[in-house]
Amino acid sequence: MPVKKYRATSPGRRFVTTIDFSELSKVEPERSLLEVRKKHSGRNFNGHITVRHKGGGTRKLYRLIDFKRSKDGVPAKVATIEYDPNRSARIALLHYRDGEKRYILAPLGLHVGDVIESGPSADIKTGNALPIKSIPIGTMIHNIELRPGQGGRLVRSAGVGAQLMAKEGEYSQVRMPSGEVRKIHVECRATIGQLGNIDHENQVIGKAGRVRHMGKRPSVRGIAMNPVDHPHGGGEARSTSGRPPTTPWGQMTMGKKTRRNKRTAMMIVRKRKQ
Repeated sequence: MPVKKYRATSPGRRFVTTIDFSELSKVEPERSLLEVRKKHSGRNFNGHITVRHKGGGTRKLYRLIDFKRSKDGVPAKVATIEYDPNRSARIALLHYRDGEKRYILAPLGLHVGDVIESGPSADIKTGNALPIKSIPIGTMIHNIELRPGQGGRLVRSAGVGAQLMAKEGEYSQVRMPSGEVRKIHVECRATIGQLGNIDHENQVIGKAGRVRHMGKRPSVRGIAMNPVDHPHGGGEARSTSGRPPTTPWGQMTMGKKTRRNKRTAMMIVRKRKQ
């Protein structure tokens, strides 16, 4: 999808770019697959803010996505390719032969009218979902499970794709979009192809209002605060903080390694940062 530019009728419009929606189906979303999800604006069950800079934003309904792709052996026809306000990737509405409807993530090259299916006997074709043991080495995949039957957890953003590098015993090696090579069980499912909407990263937000529409509130620099509010605050003029970057509570940030998950560290063959 090409990037759309606008005439500079105002300062806020000068640099804004958006994705052209001309390739999407001009239909309303499937009502049976919509759900209302309450916003919490970064607050926990006590009402305390635990994630800062969240709140506001445009109202939107959640689309129920089939990440498991567990309907084996039943062909499905792609009815529409639609916009989803909850994610960067596009979604596709499938009409199964038995009458059921489900949304899936739309890979690059999937068009209205295509027929796809899932299961160990499915063809190696864009949009089909198979166990990794049935996928040839070198294939681009997305929506990858971490545990068999759990549903896709990895590689779900617009334009990304992982590559199946090797299979050895019960585990395969998959190269992630970040460059990390990770072990994944061969019984886990993945979908063939690279995800669509590859121009998503080329968008220019252009103005603060669009960020507020996304539900993100302003973030104030620590160096602009007083010493009582932030470790970087204070000073008579513009100055450096005089210490490594920290959070308002004094914890190290920006570059400090925080990974301490030994249970999954053994699954990483090659880290994304050498």
